[in-house]
Amino acid sequence: MANLIIDIGNTALKASWADGITLGKTFRYQGERMLDFILSLTRKNRPQTMVLSSVRTFSQQSIERLSQECDRLITVDSQMLSKYGLPESMTSDRAASIIATRFLFKGRGCTIFDFGTTLSIDFLDEKGGYAGGMISPGCRTRFKALNRYSRNLPLMDAPEDIKEKCVSISDSISSGVVTGIIFEIGGYICRYPDNVTVFTGGDANYFAKRMKNSIFAVCNLVLMGLALIALEN
Repeated sequence: MANLIIDIGNTALKASWADGITLGKTFRYQGERMLDFILSLTRKNRPQTMVLSSVRTFSQQSIERLSQECDRLITVDSQMLSKYGLPESMTSDRAASIIATRFLFKGRGCTIFDFGTTLSIDFLDEKGGYAGGMISPGCRTRFKALNRYSRNLPLMDAPEDIKEKCVSISDSISSGVVTGIIFEIGGYICRYPDNVTVFTGGDANYFAKRMKNSIFAVCNLVLMGLALIALEN
């Protein structure tokens, strides 16, 4: 019997069946009927353990309904974060990324970049201790902010080809946002050159292939961390 791992972020729900830390097929859902979607996954297969990480608030009624669908339900909360030596105010998805990185790169200092609605940067020392982190707007959040808070700037997206010197407004926005993030990333990497650099999140591969540094891109790092939580608790 496999475990069901669920991560609900700002934009979408991601879920996967897990056998130990080995992830199976990953499911993605964007919509408001998240409870119904989870129940559709458990309809044919009852998970032994279900792990729920969510930046959204689930009602107690929904939690009780999910607990009926598995032998054991684990919700990643502040008490669990404290157990892992992480700040209680940290979001559960960031915590899961850190837990997975400790496992994958044991004995190494790490810098973790999570590319989503926000760009979060977290640091681990050689012993796996949490050394703090930063949060700034994510790539698409920056594009939306330029469009929303200016009078005449169009809504753009990340370009396939980044131009060094731009003439048009559209190229200036597209290349400017992405180049700014690359410089931001490079600054942190240069500050901690001995750290292993880990990219995760929806835009991880997009930025990894544009960096000159050695990068480990692990797109399902959060789900891996949640799978470890299922095993360890």
